[in-house]
Amino acid sequence: MSATLQVPHRGLLTACVMMANLMQALDSTIANVALPYMQGSLNATSDQITWVLTSYVIAAAVMTAPVGWLAARFGRKNLHIACLAGFIATSMLCGAAQSLEQIVVFRLLQGVCGAALVPLAQSTMLDVYPFEQRAQAMSLFGMGVMIGPILGPSLGGWLTDAYDWRWVFYVNLPFGLVALTGLIIFLPKAPTRPEMKFDWTGFAVLALGIGAFQLMLDRGQEEDWFNSREIIIEAVLAGLGAYLFLVHLFTAERPFIPREVFRDRNFTSAMLTMFFVGMVLLASSALLAPFLQNLGNYPVYDAGVVMAPRGAGTMCAMLVAGRISMRVDQRKMVATGLCVLSSTLYLMSWWTPDVATGELMTVVFIQGISMGLIFNPMQVLAFSTLPPPLRGSGTALMSLFRNLGAAIGVSVTSFMLVQSAQISHSDLSAVATPFNRLLQGPGAVGHFLDPMHLQGAELLDQMINRQALIIAYANDYRIMTVVALTPILLLFLMRRHRRATPAAGD
Repeated sequence: MSATLQVPHRGLLTACVMMANLMQALDSTIANVALPYMQGSLNATSDQITWVLTSYVIAAAVMTAPVGWLAARFGRKNLHIACLAGFIATSMLCGAAQSLEQIVVFRLLQGVCGAALVPLAQSTMLDVYPFEQRAQAMSLFGMGVMIGPILGPSLGGWLTDAYDWRWVFYVNLPFGLVALTGLIIFLPKAPTRPEMKFDWTGFAVLALGIGAFQLMLDRGQEEDWFNSREIIIEAVLAGLGAYLFLVHLFTAERPFIPREVFRDRNFTSAMLTMFFVGMVLLASSALLAPFLQNLGNYPVYDAGVVMAPRGAGTMCAMLVAGRISMRVDQRKMVATGLCVLSSTLYLMSWWTPDVATGELMTVVFIQGISMGLIFNPMQVLAFSTLPPPLRGSGTALMSLFRNLGAAIGVSVTSFMLVQSAQISHSDLSAVATPFNRLLQGPGAVGHFLDPMHLQGAELLDQMINRQALIIAYANDYRIMTVVALTPILLLFLMRRHRRATPAAGD
C-alpha cells in the first residue's frame, strides 16, 4: 500500500473533506445555547431536553471505535459518502422534529452517522499529502476539530436569535451538499474487503462500557452520583464492559481494533496526551460561557463574540506550526503549548465578573494559540511511525480518546463547580449571622443586610451565592491548570519525528 495517494485536484478534495469535518465538529456544541428554546417548543423539562446533547454524544462515542474496520471492509470512499449523506439527512430530520422523542432519536442517528467523519477526514489527509506536507495537512485538519466546538455556541446563538433553533440543524444542508458532491467527484475509490468478519463480541462489550460510562457522567450530577442506584449500576456496567473489552482485545484472534496499534510508542503516548487535552479543551469553554452570562451579565451573543478569539488564536498557531513543524522538535512545541495553556488557565482562576473585556479576550486568544501549538505537532508525532494500514484504526482511537476526555472533563468540572460552590457558601455563611456587628446597627450596610429581616437575609444570600460561585470557578480553573501540565511527562516516551529521506519513503 502506498503511503501517499496521487489524486487530482487535491486542494478541492481537502476543502470538501474539511467542510464535512467542520460540520461534525460544530454540531457537538452548536445546539447547546438553543436548548432553552427547544425546551419550550417541544414541551420538555430541563432534565429531558439535555438528552438532545446526550444522545448525540453517546452515539458518536460508541460508533467512533469501529470506523477503522468499517473503512477497510466497505472502502473509505463508500463509508465517507454514506456517513455524510446520513449526517445531512438526520440534520434535516432534527430541524423538523415535532416532539422530544423525535429529536432524541434523530440526534442519536446523527451521532451514528457523524462519528466517522472526523477520523475518515484525518485518514484521507494523511494519505493524500506527502510526508513533507503532512504537518500542514494536519494544520488544516486540526482547524475543523479544534475550532468547531469553540465556534459552535457563537454560531448557534446567532442562528437562534436571528432565525429559529431549527436553523441550528438546517444550516448543515447547503454546506453538506457541497461537501458530498466534492467527495463523490474527487475522493479516490478505495478497495473493499468483503471477506472481513466483524468482531461483534468486542464491539458489544466496548459499546456497553462506553455507553454506560457516558450515561454515568451525564446523569451523575443530577442523580447525586453514587448515592443513586442508577449511577452505581452504570458504573458497574462501564467497568465490566472495559474489563471484558481488554480481555477480548488481548485474547481474540482478530479483534476489530488491531492490537498492533498500541505497540507504537508515539501513537499511544499521543493518544493519552489527546485525552488530557480533550479534558481541558471543552471544559474550559463550557465553564467560561456560563461564567460570562450568569456572573458577568453578558448576553448570549456577546459571550460568544468574547470567546471567539480562542478560535482565531488556534487558527493562527496551526498555520505557523504547520510551516515550522518539520524544522523543530515537535515535542518541544507540544511542551511549550502545554505550558502556555496551563498559564492561561491559571490566569483565568483569578478572574472576577468585572474582568476587563480586553484582558479576557487577550487571554482567550493566547489560550487558542496554545491549543494550536499542541494539536498540530501532536498529530504529526502520533502518525509518523504508525504503518499506513493502521491509520484508520489510529484516527478512530484518537477521536475516541479526545471525546472521552472531553466528556470526563465537562462532567468532573461541573461536579466540582457545584461541590465547591456549596462548600464556599457554607464557609461564607458562617460569618453572616445576626451576631456579626458589621451587619447590625442603623448604618446603610446594617439596614440592607441585617439577617434578622427577610429582605436583608435574601440580599445577603444572593451576595454569598455570587461569591461562592466565583470561588468555585476559580477552583475549577486551578484544577485544569494542573491537568494541562500532566501530559508533559508523556513527551519523554516519544521519539522525535524527523524528515525522511526519499529512499526511506514514509
